[in-house]
Amino acid sequence: MPRIIPRLTAAVTAAVLSLGALALPASAADDPAPVPSTITVPRVENLPADFIGGVDVSSVLSLEESDVVFRDADGNPGDLFRILRDAGVSDIRIRVWNDPFDADGNGYGGGDVDVTRAIKIGRRATAAGLGVLVDFHYSDFWADPAKQQAPKAWAGMTVDEKVAATGAFTRDALTRFRDAGVDVRMVQVGNETNGGIAGMTGWDDMARIFSAGSAAIRDVMPDARVVLHFTNPERPGFYAGVARELEARDVDYDVFASSYYPFWHGTPENLTAVLSQIASTYDKKVLVAETSWAYTLDDGDGHSNVVKTPEDATRYPVSVQGQATAVRDVVQAVANVGEAGLGVFYWEPAWLPVGPPEQLESNRVLWERDGSGWASSYAGGYEPHDAGQWFGGSAWDNQALFDHDGYPLASLNVFSYVRTGAIAPRTVSDVERVALTVTDGDPVALPDTVTVAYTDGTTEEQSVDWTPGPDAVDGVGVHTFSGTTSAGHATSATVTVIARNLLRNGGFEDADVSMWRSEGGGLTVRAEDDPRSGTYSAHFWADAAYGFSLAQEVVVPESGWYTATAAAQGGSAGTDGRLQLSLTAGSDTARAVPAEVAFALDGWRVWSTPVTDAVFASAGDTLTVRIAGDLPAGAWGTMDDVALVRAAPAADFSALTAAVVRAEAIDRMSYTAASLASLDDALASAHSVLSAPATPQAEVDAATSALTTAVDALVAQAPSPAASAPAPGQPGTDPGATTATATGSLAASGGILPLAALAVAALLVLAGLPLVARRG
Repeated sequence: MPRIIPRLTAAVTAAVLSLGALALPASAADDPAPVPSTITVPRVENLPADFIGGVDVSSVLSLEESDVVFRDADGNPGDLFRILRDAGVSDIRIRVWNDPFDADGNGYGGGDVDVTRAIKIGRRATAAGLGVLVDFHYSDFWADPAKQQAPKAWAGMTVDEKVAATGAFTRDALTRFRDAGVDVRMVQVGNETNGGIAGMTGWDDMARIFSAGSAAIRDVMPDARVVLHFTNPERPGFYAGVARELEARDVDYDVFASSYYPFWHGTPENLTAVLSQIASTYDKKVLVAETSWAYTLDDGDGHSNVVKTPEDATRYPVSVQGQATAVRDVVQAVANVGEAGLGVFYWEPAWLPVGPPEQLESNRVLWERDGSGWASSYAGGYEPHDAGQWFGGSAWDNQALFDHDGYPLASLNVFSYVRTGAIAPRTVSDVERVALTVTDGDPVALPDTVTVAYTDGTTEEQSVDWTPGPDAVDGVGVHTFSGTTSAGHATSATVTVIARNLLRNGGFEDADVSMWRSEGGGLTVRAEDDPRSGTYSAHFWADAAYGFSLAQEVVVPESGWYTATAAAQGGSAGTDGRLQLSLTAGSDTARAVPAEVAFALDGWRVWSTPVTDAVFASAGDTLTVRIAGDLPAGAWGTMDDVALVRAAPAADFSALTAAVVRAEAIDRMSYTAASLASLDDALASAHSVLSAPATPQAEVDAATSALTTAVDALVAQAPSPAASAPAPGQPGTDPGATTATATGSLAASGGILPLAALAVAALLVLAGLPLVARRG
C-alpha cells in the first residue's frame, strides 16, 4: 500500500505541536489557518479547550516485544507515545486484567496487560506528557457484553467476597500506579458492563461491585474521575434505563462512558441525544471510551479482521479520509453534548501486524510468545468458547492509524485537525461501491449513478455504465459487475441473490408473531436486544436453568428439497448448554426424524449461522422449522434471520428434464412390455436424480444418457392386420424398422393423446414434481 506520511512545514508543525500541548480552544482569537494535509478535516468549532483526544494502546509492550516498529511523521523509528503526543493525542487508556497468565506463566495475549505491565505503559505515557485512564476489567481476560468472567482467584466467591476483593484489588493497583508516578486522571470500574461485571449479573449485585471500585478510587486517588462504561447506544431507551438503575442504587460515579463504533452503534446524532439525556438528567460527564473506523479492507497479518467486507463498513468510505471523517464526527457528537462532553478515545490505533500474511507461521510464534495477537492458545484454559477456538493475531490492523509497516496515516493527526482544521487538494477519496441483496425471481436494478467523494468533504453523483448488465443475474449466488462512471472512475457492484424465504416474519420485524409457536421459558420473541439485521430479534436469558422452543409450520408450494437456517449469538452456555435448529417433514414432528444442526454460542455478536441438511417434501406437504434451547442459568443470546428455502440444484437438469418429458409422452400401447420395463427402470432412476439434492453433474448426465438410450431402444409391437395398411394420407411403415422414436410414435398415433401426456408431463417436471418415489 502507499505510505502516507504527512510532511508539514516547520511553521505548521510548530503550530500543531503548540495546540496539542496547550489545548487552545478553537474559538481563540488567534485561530490558526487550516493545516495543509493529504486529507480534509473541518475544524470542530465548539470544541472545549480541555476536550480529550485519547487512544487505547494497551497492546504496545507485546507489539514491541514482537519487533513492531512505529515511525514518526518523517518516517523515522520513534517512541509510540511521543509520536502520539506530537500528533495531538492528549490521553492514553490502558486496560488492566487481574491475572492474564496460565499456571506456567504463559500469557493470554491482547498485550498480557496485568497491573505491572499497565504501570509500565502508564509511566511511558506520563513521561510523554499524556494523561492516563485506567480501565479495570475485573477479569483475567477480555470483558465485554458477551464475557464478564470473574478472575481465576475469585472463583467460587460469594457476592460479599467479590465486593471485598474488588475494593482490595482496586486499592492495591491504584496505590502502585500512584507510587510509580503515573498521571492517572480517570479510572474505569469495569468494561462494557451492559449485563454483568466480575461474573456477577443483576443490578443489585452489579451495583455493589461498582460501588466497591468507586470507593477504592476515592480513597487512593480522590482527584481522579470515576468512570462506568457501557455500550449499545443505538438501543432505544437502554442508556436511560442503565442510568436510572445506577441512580436507584446510589452508585457513586462521575462519568458515563460509551463505546461507539459506527459499524454497529447507530448515528452520531443519536449518540449526542442519548449522552445529552444522561448529562442533563443525572448531572454526569459523558465520554466515548472506544471508537474506530477502517482505512482498508486488506488483512495485514493472516488473521482475519473484524471488519473485512464492504458490507461491514458502509457509513463512511473505507479510506484514510473516511477514517478521519468518522473520528471527527464522533468528536463533534460528544462536543455537541456541551460542557459535559469530556472527549473521545480511539481504540487500539497501533495494533499493527507482527509480520505479513505470507509469514503466517512465524507470526503465530510471536503471537504465542509475546501476547501480541488478540489471544494466544493459552487463553483457552480460562475462556474456551471464544479465545479457545479463535486465538490468533490482530483483528484490528486495518483500523489502525498507522499503515501495516508502521508509517503514520494522515488520520493519526485527527485530534489536532479537529482543532485547527486540515485541507487537502481536491481529489477523489472514494467511489461508491454498490452492494445489493435480492430474492431469487425479483428484478435486479443496478443504480444509474454512484456517489463520488472528494477529499474536501464534497460529493457528487456520476452516471455509471455496468458490465455486464443486470440481465446476467441468473439464480441464487453472488454476482459481480464492473462499473465506470462518467468521469472515468472505476467502481463495482455485488449482487447477492438469496433463495426465497418461505417462513413468515423470519426476522421478527412484524408486530404480528402469531405464526410462531413458542413454548417453555426464558424466550422473548420480538425483543430489541442485539438483532443481526433490522430492529428486532428473539432474545433468551434466565437466571435458572431453562428450556424453550420456537417453531413455525409451512405448507410448501412445490416439490423439492428444502433447508432451514438461522443466526444466533450469545454466551455462558457452558459445555452442557444446547441450542439447536431442526427441519422436519410432516406435521407429526414427534414421530418424524428431523434434520438437526447445533448453534455455537461463542460470544457477543459472534454469529453462528448453521444450515440443516436438506429435507424432501412434495407439494402440499408440511415442513416444520424449530429452534430449541436447553440452557443453564445465565446463558443468554439472541436469534434472528430464520429462513426456510428451497435448495438450489447443484447441476444442470435441463437435458434430463427434457428426456423425462419425452419418455413420459410415448404411447405405451405401441411398444413391447420388455422394452417398456427397461424404460421404466431408466425413468425411475431419472426421477430419483431429479429429486435428490446436490446431485453431481456426472450423475445427472449418466441418468440423461440412460433414459435417452432406453427411449431409442423401444421395440414396437407387431402391427395388427387391420392396421397393416396405412390410412389414407399417412406415410407407409418401413417393414424392417424395429425401433420407434418418441417423435415417430406421436406421428403414427395422430398425436392427440400423446401430446396431452407431453403437456402434463412437461408441467409436472418443470414444476419440480417428481413422478416416482425418492431413491432409498
